[in-house]
Amino acid sequence: MITLKVPEMSCGHCAKTITGALQAIDPGAAVEIDLGTQTVKVASAADEARLRAAIAEAGYENEKLPA
Repeated sequence: MITLKVPEMSCGHCAKTITGALQAIDPGAAVEIDLGTQTVKVASAADEARLRAAIAEAGYENEKLPA
């Protein structure tokens, strides 16, 4: 599982958009969103670069947090 910081994520719409972008890459991805800390945890068969690119293409900057 990777944890990403998404500083511009602030509402349910953001969370839904990001979850949709990640699951478009890997429909079986487990996505946990925490709006309070603006973090996204993802367990996926797709590689990290692809997941981060999907979030960026959805319009959200992101960075990986230490495990």
